[in-house]
Amino acid sequence: MSASAPAMSPTGTPVSEVLDRARGPRRPEVDDLLALFGDLTGEPPVVWAGRIIGFGEVEYRYESGHGGRMPLLAFAPGASKHTVYLVSDFAEKWPDLLERLGTHRASTACLYFTRLSGIDRDVLRELLERTLAETRASSA
Repeated sequence: MSASAPAMSPTGTPVSEVLDRARGPRRPEVDDLLALFGDLTGEPPVVWAGRIIGFGEVEYRYESGHGGRMPLLAFAPGASKHTVYLVSDFAEKWPDLLERLGTHRASTACLYFTRLSGIDRDVLRELLERTLAETRASSA
């Protein structure tokens, strides 16, 4: 019996299929996110885990020995919210940016917002740039 593929890996799902999960006025917003993430990374979009749009790839390994691979930057459009994947504990690292971001919710490594129109795009870009720099530095 062969080992199953890791949950977090690229899939053959078309990017457009995942982008179309956002409907109504949120659908054009995912095109804006797609352009922003591509501009920052210089990488083409690839679907990871069947629902995440990732750009670039990096391998990681924790002190525990657990490791894997993940996109340099990623987001997931959904039916009710956009999810942006950032570095762990970003809210504690960069509270000044989150104060200026706009209406959002944060977890350990995810930023959630309903509408891109309610977010300061310059602040979002800064969060993404810091995440990208930290991710690249930690994988070097």
